[in-house]
Amino acid sequence: MPHISKKKFSYPIGSNLRAYLKKYGRETDIPIHYPDLKNYKESISHYDRKGKDTLWETCIYGPEEQQEINLHLLEIYALLRVGGDMQVVEHLAVDRIDICLYGNTLPFRVRVINKLNDNFDYFYVKNADASRIYGLELEHLLSPNRISYLVSGQTLIEEHIAGIPGDEFIKNYLNVENFNATRIAKEFVKFNERSFIRLLGDMHSSNFVVQIMPDFEETHYRIRAIDFDQQSFESRKNIYLPQFYKQNKVLFELVQKHINKKSIYQYQREERAMMLSRMKAAKWPLINLMEAMRKEQIAPENNVVNLREELAKHYHSKRFLRAKSMGDIVRQSLLEVFRVRKEHH
Repeated sequence: MPHISKKKFSYPIGSNLRAYLKKYGRETDIPIHYPDLKNYKESISHYDRKGKDTLWETCIYGPEEQQEINLHLLEIYALLRVGGDMQVVEHLAVDRIDICLYGNTLPFRVRVINKLNDNFDYFYVKNADASRIYGLELEHLLSPNRISYLVSGQTLIEEHIAGIPGDEFIKNYLNVENFNATRIAKEFVKFNERSFIRLLGDMHSSNFVVQIMPDFEETHYRIRAIDFDQQSFESRKNIYLPQFYKQNKVLFELVQKHINKKSIYQYQREERAMMLSRMKAAKWPLINLMEAMRKEQIAPENNVVNLREELAKHYHSKRFLRAKSMGDIVRQSLLEVFRVRKEHH
């Protein structure tokens, strides 16, 4: 199994990334920030429907303070979902504010409920970390998925990404009726490929969700990353390949059982072709993001040196050895998609 650093450094948002966020509408003013939510009076453990401790704790604030906080959180939700139009969220209410005390970053999760039909949604309030923001933006630009998030000062607001947690999917969904092992194996190959190309690490089953999409003949699956803290931080190549995590062993075994090498290569090529199309469609945002990323430190120097050497060996390309930052390495990894495409034409 790849070895992950016990505690990743949190990097502040630099001037280059800040300029990018402002240019592309990710930076905004919000009425309440992460430190404001830490002033809760007490917290109680939150259990799921089966009575299992979720490791989240529900925060309890003073009555007047709670009312003000809830109003501000609804304003943030309106900014995140509908550009700040409060009329659209008049029938919504903040149902619960939870904090995750077992993680390094101590994020808050806000549950918003529709008072008319009891439907609900979540969003997250976190301390902003430059690595995570680069990860979110790369996901938005280069994956099949769009990501909604906002930054204000050193506070990060993230949408909730719906889906079945990967570990739960592996435990409960592999033997159900209509389960299509070949299709989830194919999706795992593609997820593995795009994680590696954009250098998103730590993609074990607790850090992604599986979305199930019934079709008129078959069931389709999509694997979506939900944790972006390990965007191009670690020093080892295998950390960026989900196939090597023991938590994903069952999915890797499905690939070995149901997909031959020729088909694996086909699916890898398909994903690279799709990423190439996304890169072309997002040309200027991607160029600007890479320029910001190349100029800022988001990993220790030793990690940069070791990763560029491993990737140079993997790709048989000395171009990686010129990299001076993690941003340089990510840029070169993306350029490999163009280079390999060109060599096959």
